[in-house]
Amino acid sequence: MSDSAVQPVAEQAPGLSQWQRVANIFSAPSKTFADIKRGNKSWWLPFIFAAIAGYLLYAVVTTKIGMEQVVQNQIHLSPKQEERMNQAPPEQRETSMKISLGITNGIFLGGPILLLIIIGVGSVGLWGTINFLFGGKATYGSIFSMWMYAGLPGIIKVLLGIIVIYAGTAPESFNIKNYAPTNLGAFLNPLETNAALYSLASSIDLITIWTLVLLGMGAATVAGVKRSSGYIAVFGWWAIFVLIGVGWAAAFA
Repeated sequence: MSDSAVQPVAEQAPGLSQWQRVANIFSAPSKTFADIKRGNKSWWLPFIFAAIAGYLLYAVVTTKIGMEQVVQNQIHLSPKQEERMNQAPPEQRETSMKISLGITNGIFLGGPILLLIIIGVGSVGLWGTINFLFGGKATYGSIFSMWMYAGLPGIIKVLLGIIVIYAGTAPESFNIKNYAPTNLGAFLNPLETNAALYSLASSIDLITIWTLVLLGMGAATVAGVKRSSGYIAVFGWWAIFVLIGVGWAAAFA
């Protein structure tokens, strides 16, 4: 046989469905990320799940807590803001409450759009870091898709928050910024704890760490670099934002 004879082509493993990629995130995440690296980048299913979870939380908070109560609680957790509100004329207080209520409702209702923006911007930073600092070859689309799947554990936090609300959380003590007992801050009184310490404790969140591990694993896979490089890139950015949050809390508490 001549050297120019056609060699048999190795069969490529069939791509996973989106349902399989979602399921594998909780059982075999490396399979999901390897599938994304092969070019299967569709991400609408985890996006839909995240949107449903967000609106479900919004419905439960609205019916069991009340959005006005949510806003009042946030004002109460900020002594300086509460003092300004108490010193303002009644008409100004009413206007400020309406604005705050509108913003809070808007954040919930626009949650899916905000999610796309956050992941879109975050993917730019992670894509640049993993490629230019660690020699990866990831495309922006693969990083974006990977992030959408890696964020799925966040749904568990939403479900835990809903369970806590139905378990009998007092509306007056509900904190929309820390609604589920998945971090150290959830077990501290924000009014009796140093603001910087509370911010740091709230950042040490089990669901967040789970997501960060998945992001590091996914970034390394789609970029074709060592897994340690993915973890350094992801946890490095996380540490920077945690320090910024702690510094902000210390400066403006």
